[in-house]
Amino acid sequence: MMRSLYSAISGLKAHQTKMDVIGNNIANVNTTGFKRSSVTFATALSQSIRGAGTPTPASGTAPSSTGGDTGGTNPIQIGLGTSVGAINQIMTQGSNETTGVPTDMMIQGNGFFALQDGNQVVYTRSGAFSFDAQGYLVDPSTGAYVLDASSTVPQGSTTASPKYIQVPTGDTYSIDATGKVTAYKDGAVDSSAGGNIGIALFANPAGLTSIGNNYYLPSNNSGDSGATTPDNPTLYGIGATSNYPTGTSLVTGSLEMSNVDLSQEMTDMITAQRGFQANSRVITVSDTLLQELIDLKRS
Repeated sequence: MMRSLYSAISGLKAHQTKMDVIGNNIANVNTTGFKRSSVTFATALSQSIRGAGTPTPASGTAPSSTGGDTGGTNPIQIGLGTSVGAINQIMTQGSNETTGVPTDMMIQGNGFFALQDGNQVVYTRSGAFSFDAQGYLVDPSTGAYVLDASSTVPQGSTTASPKYIQVPTGDTYSIDATGKVTAYKDGAVDSSAGGNIGIALFANPAGLTSIGNNYYLPSNNSGDSGATTPDNPTLYGIGATSNYPTGTSLVTGSLEMSNVDLSQEMTDMITAQRGFQANSRVITVSDTLLQELIDLKRS
């Protein structure tokens, strides 16, 4: 009975964590570039009542015709509950929301925008950018600068030798599907301005660490930001190198929305709620049984 109590407590904690993750997913259903998370459970340590029994006939030998041999027996174990095995970020593509704002961008395919936020490089799928008073392309919510593809980000580092994208006041501009920003002055190309929007690639995007503001940092399990070689650690320009994934493009005038599926989250919430209720019931029944034992002692 005590085992059932502690197993049920572990179930309550695990399902509470699942509810926390579901609540965060639902809260960010309209957050630009948000990636939902999912929870997987793992069994806790099992207590062995009896180990496995070895068959008495030697391997490949038939049991004796005169009797006395026994077959093998399986172990007897009692599980001691559950735990949270993993909380995984699901990095699938979010839906396209057309805004008509030319500095709003969506990566269709793999990759992350790279931004210089203070003294560190951060990565995001949210392309809600604008030009600031000096003509630099920035994230208006934080002031972080969007990095040009020629910016160097040494492998294993979050600092960069940055190059920013600037369109001087009075110039017009265009942004194409490869992320090339072209500035025009008096109808002619202004070669001193513009740039190419840098894209970072990670071997394991789900291994990135979320730090808020739709930003991520590399972790020990995400890989580096896709630099071609340690001697040439630049960001990618879409389609600029032979090893850049095919089928990836930049959609301007659009934003990538959250990949949260409300119907899936509501279903998961129901199963988490029922799991929590069932574990609560186990605690109630175990308490009743303990009370019965106490009453036997008193009688």
